[in-house]
Amino acid sequence: MADEREFFVVTDEEGEEMKCEIILTFESDEFDKSYVVYQVADDESGEYYAASFDPETEDEGRLHQIETEAEWALVEEVLDSFFDDDESDEDSN
Repeated sequence: MADEREFFVVTDEEGEEMKCEIILTFESDEFDKSYVVYQVADDESGEYYAASFDPETEDEGRLHQIETEAEWALVEEVLDSFFDDDESDEDSN
């Protein structure tokens, strides 16, 4: 089975680079934004992070902080749905 995981590198405020695994990406018509949910690779905390990005501009690779509670609620809803679907797929195998 091929490794289907995708990664990108984030540079933090101190200039440290962190390899991150993409968990999922999605678009929101409501907020007219694209989002990425990711985890820092080799971080055993299991924490998830999310950011918005604009795939239509030259700074496609630039992540933006999620600023509103409504956006966070959307991200949580999509992530919960993603994990529910993932569990359903595993149960059917």
